Amino acid sequence: MPQLSANLRYLFQELPLIDRFAAAARLGFKAVEYPFPYGEEPARLRRALDENQLQLVLINAPPGNWQAGDRGLAGVRGREQEFRKSIEEAIYYATCLNCRNVHIMAGLAVPGAAREGALSVLAENLKFAASACAEAGINALIEPLNEKDMPGYLLNHSLQARALLAVVNSQNLHLLLNLYHARMSGENLEDAIRANLEVIGHIQVAGVPGRAEPNTGDVDFGPIFELLDTLGYQGWIGCEYHPKVHTREGLNWASIYGIGSPFQIV
Repeated sequence: MPQLSANLRYLFQELPLIDRFAAAARLGFKAVEYPFPYGEEPARLRRALDENQLQLVLINAPPGNWQAGDRGLAGVRGREQEFRKSIEEAIYYATCLNCRNVHIMAGLAVPGAAREGALSVLAENLKFAASACAEAGINALIEPLNEKDMPGYLLNHSLQARALLAVVNSQNLHLLLNLYHARMSGENLEDAIRANLEVIGHIQVAGVPGRAEPNTGDVDFGPIFELLDTLGYQGWIGCEYHPKVHTREGLNWASIYGIGSPFQIV
């Protein structure tokens, strides 16, 4: 049976951040994701996790200036020192929050610049990040994002990610396979899972298209979850989607996995 984690950036947006932890726990989640904790006091987040007996299973490294258009620094030439500081900050937060997975965003291609150059910078930066994270007992992850949702992003397909993993050649760099992004990029999900199982460190899910609840799109995720069970996947599956209305109402799809019981009240 899949182990589902609640992405608190997407779910429970009807509640203040700290209240989302309790809401997730009451609905049966044992783990949560919170990609950008950097504006919060680590001790405050740690209390929310501990009080609700939740495990934080994923954060992102700081992506640069999001408001100015940054979508990660790892592949951006000339910002290597800023990238290294972002990894140090990610490790600090991950350590404080007992989180063992850090997603490192690749960044956007610079218009007019050779993509190969950006990928070379990306590989070198990831070597540093994977090593630094390993010293702290933390897994580093990369995630392909589809071109429609994230135009210009340097990684769009699991084949690109797999090639990058081979170049970096670190046992501590893994694939974050987002099934929504993979399908939006034209990938066959079962093939992507089988081909990458040994390097997958985390999985995320959402309905395709639309990025709402997993049962709202064209993909039947029941067989996908069964395949993951059959193949022995032991990691978490993050619920990273935009609820159509209220988070709890939209969790009916997860009731067979012990999440969102109608007898539990938020």
